[in-house]
Order: sequence, then structure tokens, then C-alpha cells
Amino acid sequence: MRSVAIIGAGITGLTAAFYLKRAGIPVSVYEMRNRAGGAIQSIRHEGYLAESGPNTILETSPRITQLILDVGLASRRIETNPASKTRYLVRYKRPIAMPDSVRAFLTTDLFSLRAKLAFFREPFVPARRGGPEESIADFVSRRICPEFLDYAVDALVGGIYAGDPVNLSVRHAFPKLQKLEEEYGSLVKGQLLGARKRKRSGEIAKNSAQAFSFDEGLEVLPKRLCEILADSIHLNTSINRITQTSSGWSLELRDGERVIRSDFSAVLYAGTAFNLAELPIECATSLERTACPDELRRTDFSPFSEIRHPPVSSVVLGYRRRDVAHPCSGFGVLIPKIEGFDILGTIFSSSLFPNRAPADHITLTSYIGGERNSTLASLPSEELFDLTHRALRTLLSIRGSPTFRHHSFYPKAIPQYNVGYDRYNRLMNEIEDKTQNLFFAGNYRHGISVGDSIVSACNISERIEKSLIPIQSFGS
Repeated sequence: MRSVAIIGAGITGLTAAFYLKRAGIPVSVYEMRNRAGGAIQSIRHEGYLAESGPNTILETSPRITQLILDVGLASRRIETNPASKTRYLVRYKRPIAMPDSVRAFLTTDLFSLRAKLAFFREPFVPARRGGPEESIADFVSRRICPEFLDYAVDALVGGIYAGDPVNLSVRHAFPKLQKLEEEYGSLVKGQLLGARKRKRSGEIAKNSAQAFSFDEGLEVLPKRLCEILADSIHLNTSINRITQTSSGWSLELRDGERVIRSDFSAVLYAGTAFNLAELPIECATSLERTACPDELRRTDFSPFSEIRHPPVSSVVLGYRRRDVAHPCSGFGVLIPKIEGFDILGTIFSSSLFPNRAPADHITLTSYIGGERNSTLASLPSEELFDLTHRALRTLLSIRGSPTFRHHSFYPKAIPQYNVGYDRYNRLMNEIEDKTQNLFFAGNYRHGISVGDSIVSACNISERIEKSLIPIQSFGS
């Protein structure tokens, strides 16, 4: 029986390992840090529950639903409060509920009459065919108007990518938007006419997908995967060298002071893009040139270091419910750059799920930095607590001081799918096509969300399984 080495114990690596092991394929997961789960980490303290990374999973694919069933977590899954469908955008320095109907859109203070008319003209804007790659800013300005970009899309991009719409590629960062224009000639018509097609495929648009978590936070999922995988996971283990041999792959690993060598039939890299840039991969000197393609000998992984990963800080503050005038009954508030706040947005964490705060208290999770204010993200915790509190005091009319504080800093947070990102996708595709049983998956390739990573892991595990079938059949 041939085995698979998986580099990286984030949600992608763990999910892929789970399904490969379930298929009877031995796996070894190597993680350089002292914990698995990647950015997913849930902290319980004095009745508060703080999410250091993502707060929810969007159920955009039946594969996500199936994973929860397969690992036995259906009973611990909790869906967001129905009231969380309300989301807020900031304009005039205050949160305004985003419209959820045509009537609400017509009467909202979020957009001027000119912007509303531009939105209703969108179905009649000619579709763009061909031409150079567009940024999300160019795409929205062309199809709707600059005001819609400045107040809605800029805030959305800040909340999802911590990015800049002027740089992000619509093709790579928001591929479904471009496909709507290509297939239906319009975003509005695509949303209406494409609903039946999405229903047949089982896929759900992110703006209408159900968000969920677990009773003790998102970390319940990676912890459960670790329990199932057990001794297959090796923490505090770095990769010294990956060598292609005549029979597969040889890994030289460092576990503390020990150097270990292990052989595998396939390797899945499920780490980060910036570490991929330094992947120590080579061909064995004894391997004939015909068995070690020139493409691998010449492969330069350094371009992956050019993928932007702006720093982001997550700041979780708890307050007495009576000290916060705003009801905080929705999902949260997104803030466009033009409004001049230091934070990108805030999630009303304790309104989404129960048991996120003590009785008569609330939990608010805010994000700082990204491409908008990268220098702010690395400030000391105390300064970030003060900065966040000042912003929330203005936005939510808070009187008292925080009763809980938690800070997580990610110096290289979310990969930016900027214009020109296709060069990285092409490089990964070329390496996979020309190098036997070396695979790549993660948030730098198939989408940045937790759900995207799960779907990516399911797909790559199937590919790996199929690639090993001839080897296993021959050896049996």
C-alpha cells in the first residue's frame, strides 16, 4: 500500500487527510507549528468565546455538509440566528441596514438616487467580451457606478479579503461575478436566471448560503479531524528536503533535533503560499533525466513569494449589554474606506450564536489592517484595544469599557487574488501536469474561505486517490 505525505495541518490538509485515510490510503500530515487547524482557533475564557480567525463556515456546497456528517459533528453544529440576516454598511458615520428587497433598496439612505438608477440600468449595460483582465473596481464602475464601488463593494472587499478593489482581480477573487456577465450579460439577470442552474448543481451562492459554526466554536472541526487522524499528524515538524525518486518521493524531516527520512508515493502541499516559495524540492541525483522532467529541475518556486499577504489583526471585545445602545442584532457591520474608520468591520459574534458571551453581555469581533491600513495591524495589543474601542464607541454608541479583550495578529494573513494572479495558477498547473504525484491545494488556489478550503480538499483527495489506483493495483 502506497502512502501520501501532506504538508500543512490547516483545514485543507486535515480534510484531505481524513478522506484519503477513509479510502484506505495511509497518510502522514506534517505541521511546522505546535498546533493544527491553521487560522481556526477558538478561545473560551470567563464565559466569552473568541474566534481568533474565521467565525463561520458558509454552506455553499453539499461537500461541506457531508464532511460534517462524516466526522460525526452534526449534533454539535449550530446555525446563525435568523436575525443575523441583517447586515450593516456604514455611511454618514453610522451603520445602516443593507436593503433586503427592492422596496428597501429604493428607500435606503445608503445610496443616492443616481446610484439606485445605475443599479437598475445594469441589465442594459453591454457585456464586455475579451480584453485585458479587470480589477473588481474597474468591473463594478463599468457595470454599475463608482458610488456603488466606494460604499458597497469596497466595504465587502475589506471584509472578505482585507483587500483593495483597485488591485483585486474580478476573474480570480470574484469569479462568479465575471461568469454571470459572460453567461447572462448582466449581474442582475444572472442572479435571477442562474438560480435554477445553481439549484441543480447543489451549489449555493455565498450571499444566500447558510452560515454555521459549532457549540464551542469553529475549532471543534479541526480538533475532531485531529482525533480521527490521531498518530497520522506530526506537529513541530519542518521539511528539510523533498526529493523525487524513481519510486515516488522522499522527505527529509526535522522533528526538534531529530532528522527523519520517509518515503511516499505522493505529496500534497497544503501549506501557505509564502512558504511554498521556499519549498525545498529536487530530483535525486541518481534519477535519470527521463524520470525527472526538466520542468522540475528548472522549477523556480520563488514567484509565490510575490503573492500579497497583508497583515491583519483580530480584536475581540466584550461589553455589558446595557452599555451598548445599538441592538447589534444582525451579522455585523462593514466599513468602506471613504468613511475614515481605522477598523475594517465588526462581527456581532454573540448575536450570531449562543454562549459566545456571559449573560447580559455581548461579544464583538473587529478586524484591523489589510491593504487599507497595513501598519495598524502590527500595533501593540493595548493600542489596538483602544483604537477598536474608540471606533465602536462611535459606531454603536458604547458608554462603558470592555469587560473582555483578546487580540490575534497575522503578519501574513489572506492571499490577495490580484490582477495577474493567473501566473501562479498556471505555474501550479504546469508542475502538477509534468511532475508525477505532486499536488497543491489551499486558500491560495481555490478560494480563501473555510468552505472553499474544504471543497478544495475534497476535490484534491479524489484526484490523489485516482492517481494512486494503478500503483496500488499493480502492487497488490
